[in-house]
Amino acid sequence: MTTRADIENLIARVAQGDRAAFKALYGATSAKLFGVTLRVLNDRAEAEEVLQEIYVKVWHNADRYTVNGLSPMTWLITIARNSAVDRLRKLRRAETPAELEERIADDAAGPEALAVAASERGRLVACFEELATKHAEAVRRAYLEGETYADLAARFDVPLNTMRTWLRRSLLSLRECLTR
Repeated sequence: MTTRADIENLIARVAQGDRAAFKALYGATSAKLFGVTLRVLNDRAEAEEVLQEIYVKVWHNADRYTVNGLSPMTWLITIARNSAVDRLRKLRRAETPAELEERIADDAAGPEALAVAASERGRLVACFEELATKHAEAVRRAYLEGETYADLAARFDVPLNTMRTWLRRSLLSLRECLTR
């Protein structure tokens, strides 16, 4: 198993142009990042394309990563999530109403959900249950379904900054819960 320190070291070496470190970083993190992109996009081909874009971004921006006590996976997952959400928004603009209806109607569990169920589903579910119901739903919609902060603020009828605070505090609570 690759540790936080291992991943931080690999990112530092990638920042120096070390191709072997890049290959090792990909091997250690690609499955998780693919799961994130697949969950957001729900399309294997699109998720694979976005995964490639993610690692191009990592190669070019590894020097921007700073060791700050937080998990380096958080940095990588943020890149993955943002890339996947950007792609999803681009795809949604191109969808016909019939395609949109078909995609919304398919509510089967995605691959990431199945992977989480196999490994840490119980812990994650328990941590989500510690959040207020509205806060948990906002986190799911923002980070798993790609809704914008503005969309969520309108959906929950709260100011935009309140929604940002909800999400930030909820993520901190989830992180704290998952480290117990």
